[in-house]
Amino acid sequence: MSRIDEKITIVDFGSQYTQLIARRIRELGVFSEVVPAHRIPPSWDSAVKGVILSGSPYSVHDSEAPSLPAGFWERLKVPLLGVCYGMQRMMHELGGRVAASSHREYGRSRLLITKGDALWAGVPSPTTVWMSHGDSILDVPPDFDVIGRTERIPIAAVRHHDRPWWGVQFHPEVVHTEHGPRMLANFLDAAGCRCQWTPQHFVESAVADIRATVAPDEEVIMALSGGVDSTVAAELIHRAVGDRLHCLFVDTGLLRKDEFEAVMEAYEQMHLPVEGVRASERFLSALAGVADPEKKRKIIGRLFIEEFESYARRYPRARWLGQGTIYPDRIESTSATGGPAKTIKSHHNVGGLPEKMNLRLLEPLQWLFKDEVRRAGEALQIPSAILQRHPFPGPGLAIRILGPVTAEKVALLQQADALFIEALRRHGLYDRIWQAGAVLLPVKSVGVMGDERTYEWVVALRAVHSVDGMTADWYPIPHEVLGEISNEIINRVSGINRVVYDISSKPPATIEWE
Repeated sequence: MSRIDEKITIVDFGSQYTQLIARRIRELGVFSEVVPAHRIPPSWDSAVKGVILSGSPYSVHDSEAPSLPAGFWERLKVPLLGVCYGMQRMMHELGGRVAASSHREYGRSRLLITKGDALWAGVPSPTTVWMSHGDSILDVPPDFDVIGRTERIPIAAVRHHDRPWWGVQFHPEVVHTEHGPRMLANFLDAAGCRCQWTPQHFVESAVADIRATVAPDEEVIMALSGGVDSTVAAELIHRAVGDRLHCLFVDTGLLRKDEFEAVMEAYEQMHLPVEGVRASERFLSALAGVADPEKKRKIIGRLFIEEFESYARRYPRARWLGQGTIYPDRIESTSATGGPAKTIKSHHNVGGLPEKMNLRLLEPLQWLFKDEVRRAGEALQIPSAILQRHPFPGPGLAIRILGPVTAEKVALLQQADALFIEALRRHGLYDRIWQAGAVLLPVKSVGVMGDERTYEWVVALRAVHSVDGMTADWYPIPHEVLGEISNEIINRVSGINRVVYDISSKPPATIEWE
């Protein structure tokens, strides 16, 4: 991670909103990091200017509820904000009383400020806040004051008498809390943050950090996918180490139509040192007959690593493997309570490096969200043709072909996907949509073309708008455009006779089908 001179640490108790807190802090110009409750360090980094305790699906009285380590309060010398469960945890551990609420609050509520405080600077009373809690604070510790209430609960916000420690029962990070950004900005002011974390600041610090990390006699090899993440990471590393970076772009046979040639041309224009390898036969052969999506991902990840191993042997001074891993790739690896988190899907570029390669990971983007990566790319002046491309899964079309993968199915999907993307560009929709693609379903349906009966494959179209991929809503493509796309695919792609449109949001669905 690049050097950061000021940051806010968010202690994660398992809330669905934890990552949203991190985003809001970054939007206010301060770097934020998320640390699971069981991984709080024994001593605070000098760059930590403040700590936020997140919400949680637990009650503080649950036997498995996440807690704070011994000595936490004695070691804490910086401002603190407890949010929802974070406030309850604070009250519970410091001598207050928390119990199941007789007046549970979910959704919008009216906050009444009962005592003036720096946290409320610029915040009117009453103001709308977003509540989501089943427990409430019945009594505060003796060294705390109540500074806010709602119509239903008498203790909705608290402040320590002497220390800059606050607790709020609501969620200032969600858009439904009317003056949430102002409250968070006030907390950052109390923490003495300069709020100067910008994309250009990140680029400069990341390049400096890479130079300090990679020794002058060491080299870096890197996987490129043609997407935003790996390209931005490669450009950062290239600026830091120059010709000691060696990039590999593998044609797995699972890329989009004509993508290998287009990407190689773009990298040549950027003067990135990239070698392209054609390996489609090897990948498709290994995937033959495999229907399980996790097995597909594991196979593709293994073959990628083998390609890198072979490539790395040509560079005996290579000590690092660069990767475009970003924050959403990593956040589901552990739970807030210390046990393994439920895996939604594996990422082939996370944790798959064999020890025998004797290479260390270099991941300059590992703490950035997707939109932050794009802003860093803009600061690096990466061509918009790459920077504005929709995200594409690392395993490629293998996980957009439900069921076993064959060369014939790949060709069908490539054609359908290309027609879909071309139509979105033609109608000025591509840049409004965060991610779009076609999915080949393991279903055949009856159709009629001319006077003949057909029995061919079904394609699902998927298009979503999002900020960072953590959540997403299906994009309302106009019906006449969908009709045009369907007609083009059915008439121009032999083997497909039906097109459907996916109108599922994330959650509960994921963006990709597998």
